Amino acid sequence: MNSKHRKTLEAIFSDPVNGNLEWSRIEALLIAVGCRVVEGHGSAVTFENDGRRANFHRPHPREEALKYRVKQVREYLQQLGMTP
Repeated sequence: MNSKHRKTLEAIFSDPVNGNLEWSRIEALLIAVGCRVVEGHGSAVTFENDGRRANFHRPHPREEALKYRVKQVREYLQQLGMTP
């Protein structure tokens, strides 16, 4: 995990929740921590790591993840044992 990934991790766990986080940064972090990406239909994407799966929809037309998506990613990272 590089410094940009660490900054993204810190942003995901910040309080109050950051609603202006670019989705591409979140995806890069999940890949860096070892998640496998499974593309779905349309904007659907699934991340899998050690049998734990999380399903998301990529934001569109904007590139930023809304607060509820950031919260979902935070919960998934906690399941994987990741904290800043």
